Amino acid sequence: MDLVKYVQDSFVETREFPAFQAGDTITVYYKIKEGNKERTQFFQGVVLQRRGSGTSETFTIRKMSSGIGVERIFPITSPAIEKIEVNKKGMVRRARIFYLRQRQGKAARIKERRNA
Repeated sequence: MDLVKYVQDSFVETREFPAFQAGDTITVYYKIKEGNKERTQFFQGVVLQRRGSGTSETFTIRKMSSGIGVERIFPITSPAIEKIEVNKKGMVRRARIFYLRQRQGKAARIKERRNA
C-alpha cells in the first residue's frame, strides 16, 4: 500500500454524505468562525463538478446572487462542513458542466431527474 495513502486514511476522518453528482442542486451547511463565536451558514446551488478521489476530493457549487454567479469549492473531508442536503437531482450528460457559466435565465435551467 502507498505510504501517503495510508497516512491520509489513518488521520483524515471520513464522513458519510448523500450521493450527489454534477447537475444536482444541493445545500451545504458549514461552520464559520467570527472572533470567538461560531455560526452555521449555508450555500445552495448547482454542483458543477466533483474532482479528485479519497481525501483530496472536492466539489464545486455555483449559485446566482443578485444576478452575479458565485462559485465555491468545498473539500469533501473538510471538518467545517456540517451536512449536505440534496434538494434536486439534475439530468445532465456531462461530469463537468462548466457551460452553465455562459448561460443565463431560462437557458441555465437543468431538467430534473425524477425516480418513480
